Order: sequence, then C-alpha cells, then structure tokens
Amino acid sequence: MIRLANRLNTVEEYYFSQKLREVRELVSKGNPVINMGIGSPDLLPSDEVVSAIQNAMHDNGAHQYQSYQGLPEFRKAIADFYQNQFRVEADSDSEILPLMGSKEGIMHISLAFLNEGDEVLIPNPGYPTYTSVTNLVGAIPKFYDLTEANDWQPDFEVLEKQDLSKVKIMWVNYPHMPTGANGSLELFEKLVAFAKKYSILLVNDNPYSFVLNDNPLSIFEAEGAKDVALELNSLSKTFNLSGWRVGFAIGNKTLIDAVLKVKSNMDSGMFYGIQKGAVEALKSDKSWFAKQNEIYDRRRELIFELADSLDCSYDRNSVGMFVWAKLPDSVRDAEAFVDELLYQKHVFITPGKIFGSNGERYVRFSLCLSEERIREVLNRFRNTSAFVVR
Repeated sequence: MIRLANRLNTVEEYYFSQKLREVRELVSKGNPVINMGIGSPDLLPSDEVVSAIQNAMHDNGAHQYQSYQGLPEFRKAIADFYQNQFRVEADSDSEILPLMGSKEGIMHISLAFLNEGDEVLIPNPGYPTYTSVTNLVGAIPKFYDLTEANDWQPDFEVLEKQDLSKVKIMWVNYPHMPTGANGSLELFEKLVAFAKKYSILLVNDNPYSFVLNDNPLSIFEAEGAKDVALELNSLSKTFNLSGWRVGFAIGNKTLIDAVLKVKSNMDSGMFYGIQKGAVEALKSDKSWFAKQNEIYDRRRELIFELADSLDCSYDRNSVGMFVWAKLPDSVRDAEAFVDELLYQKHVFITPGKIFGSNGERYVRFSLCLSEERIREVLNRFRNTSAFVVR
C-alpha cells in the first residue's frame, strides 16, 4: 500500500471543491441550481485586455519559458498602478514579484518564512487557505477574533495579552473577505506598529480594494510598513481575470527575494500572453472601475432584497464582491439552512462557518451573477410557499 504524507491529515478537501461537485450532480439530474456562492467574476475583461493577449501570440519568444520575475514591463505596470491608485512607490526591479494568482503567494510566503512549530495569526472569520497552508507546512494556526461588535477588526488589547513569542506571520485581509469590512489608514498603522513590536511578518491580502469601494488602500500607505509587511494583490476580481491566475506580491527586496527563492523552484514563469494582457489591464482608467461598480451596485441592491426576504441582517456600507448576512434567530443550523436552500429552492449560498467559528451565524452571497439570475432567485421565494427554516 502506498502511504500518504502525514501532512494530508491536517487538511480536508477545500469546501468549494466538495460542494460544487454536489451542485454539479444536482444540475446533471435536471435541477436548475443557481450558484450564489463563488466569487468568480462573470463579467468580461475589457476588449483591450483580450486583444493584448491575442496579439501577443505571435511575438518572438511568446511560447517559451518566461522569467521567474515576470516581464520587466509587467512589473513596471504594477509599480505604476500602485503609484497611481495608492500613492505607493515600489521598485519594479526588486520590490515586485508576479505570481500565478495570490493563492500561490500564500503558499510561497508560508514556505519562505515558516518553520515547523512556528505560529501564525489567522483571522476568524477569514480565508480558509490561510489555515490549510499553515497546517500543510507544519506551522500552528493561532486564530484571532474578528467580530461584528468590533467592526470586524482585530482587538489589539486581547492580542497583546497572548504569548506571541512563536508568531512569525500575521494574515490580514482588508477589504475583508467574507464580511466586506473596509480597512482604514488608522487600522493599518496599528497593524504595522503591532508587527514591529513583536517582529511579525504582516501580510495583507488585498484583492477587493476596487470593488464597491470609494477609498482603496494599500498597507504600504502606513508609514514604515515596508519594514515588516508584504502585500498580495490579484487581477482576478478587479479586472475579471480569475481564470488567468495572475497576481503579485509587493514588499522590500529582502522579503521579495525570500519568496522568489521558493517560487523559482516551483514553476517556470508565467505565460507571456497573460502578462501582456495584465499589463493592459493595469493601464485601465477610473472609468473601468466606475462601470464595474455600477453593475455590482445594482446586483447588491437585489441581494439586499433577497437577504431581507430571508429575514437576514447586513451592513449596507460593506464593500467587496459579497454580501455577508446574519441569519435570523429562527435558524438554528446555518449549514442545514444552506442545504435546505440548495435542495428546496435550488439556490447555493455559502455558510459562514467555513470561514471560522465566528461565521457560525452568517451566510455569504456572491455578486458574481447577473441581475436576471438574482431576480430569478427572488421569484423562487415569491412564487412558492414560505421557506421553512430550522
């Protein structure tokens, strides 16, 4: 018998991998399931971006291995984007590393900085990959609470009462997924001061800054952040390129070089055409963001209407690609509620529990489906008998 690695005992199959298989099975049997669970943009990239990847196909060297550090013009486009959008300067030669999606970056950063037994501060609720990757590299998750009562921000007094001597990395994610809580310069300054005090690498995962957000921020707008921080970003949400798998990390040269040392042993560079398309995307002006947000705003209003029909409460000022909603007291089991929605109404939404214990009483709705499809969901509730919650 071939024995599996012990590390596989520390993780489970990713929730969406398992659940979407269940959804596909229902669809294959003729059930008209509408998927409101996944944050995969259904909108198209701009025509200019599509043309850029198409036109790149016949360039010299387009189909060869590429640099582990990406095309110089891609790194320069990232630097220009950060200067224009965040007023943040980054050296395109030494402080920027393109990645095949920011999810890759979570693994590379963990491999670069964590030893077995090191501890990692992980938000609860938060992106499940922070926990699974921490477990896979043999480090120890140390969850810090985010609560609605504290605006989904860390409680630094509580954090500082803990033994932080073994903590090497702190994951933060603002705008926050799944709650949609926005960051602020004041919060980032507190995080940077905390990381410096305890010699912790602070990593801000920042793919949602431009979705329904009038005040996009980078961790590097906080003074001194480059001393202790990395920032991950992605073109998946902002430019509708989730399937392209293109993102990047920004930080000081020492930190980026450490991540590059891992990355250069894991792949052979990003496809040339994708990089050329990404360059064009990063040149997009404010009209691109405005157009996208007009669409998402209309969708969000419909999702609010749906949440109201389920007696959920939510924050109308949240940002990002989801609506995070608290279930009514009449619902005792969120996962059972989600399954009843799936099997009774053929609508899939995400139970908040998969993001951590502080998501137990919540569900998450995605904005990545058309107004027509959202209206169809609304009609399923209006035109049938009352939904039974347990």
